[in-house]
Amino acid sequence: MTGPVPRSTPDGGPPGDRPWWLYAAIALGLFFLWRIGSDALYSQILSTLVRGAGITLFVTVVSFSLATLLGLGLAVASRSGSLILRQAARFYVEIVRGIPILVLLLYCAFVVAPAAVAAWNEIAALVGFEPALTRDFPLIWRAIMALVIGYSAFIAEVFRAGLAAVPVGQVEAAKALGLGPWLRFRHIVLPQALRTILPPLGNDFVAMIKDSSLVSVVGVLDITQLGKVTAAGNFRYFETYNVVAYIYLVMTIGLSLLIRRLERRLAKRRADT
Repeated sequence: MTGPVPRSTPDGGPPGDRPWWLYAAIALGLFFLWRIGSDALYSQILSTLVRGAGITLFVTVVSFSLATLLGLGLAVASRSGSLILRQAARFYVEIVRGIPILVLLLYCAFVVAPAAVAAWNEIAALVGFEPALTRDFPLIWRAIMALVIGYSAFIAEVFRAGLAAVPVGQVEAAKALGLGPWLRFRHIVLPQALRTILPPLGNDFVAMIKDSSLVSVVGVLDITQLGKVTAAGNFRYFETYNVVAYIYLVMTIGLSLLIRRLERRLAKRRADT
């Protein structure tokens, strides 16, 4: 057991540093909140854009959850004993990581989705089901599909590094105790890997909140898309995009602080053990 872990500032600096940036951000946020409450135009814009916050959070949470599951599967496949699985996982990760999220979003929305509907119609014709139309594939799910595919490749690398960080000796000890592959992974490997994985996984979640703004290019009514529609209607671009930026900053900075707090707790727990 080691000594106590020194407390660091919310920005990860030395214990003696004060997070002046955070104080400045809070002061600016409070000032802007007061401005919204005292200005009828800002209040109207905020009430309009808040409706898009629910869509943004829905897209982010669903996409991140599915991308995490797919990324974990890819990481396990990349470390399996099968050469085919390892190479297939690496092929997926390297190809997808080389495609910009925006391009992937457009490809899934206007290429993959129509192709999937066409394939379904061929199957439906054989079994007697009703054919589907391309517009029956909601834009929001096309966007979610693109984010899942794009982020799963990056999350797979996070999981792969975390799994590789687990000492081999502990896995060998679990084998000696007679634990099978699934039990070893569930009770020995994954719990220890999560200590390494959780902080970067949280950073990816924050990044996905920002990248979810890209779904506006296909017409999903998230915060960014509602901001574009609102600004096009009232021609008050400065005020509208101030509110858009404010909403995103509240979500991302708040989550970033929670993630750093989690990192400090994990570091303290690791030191205590």
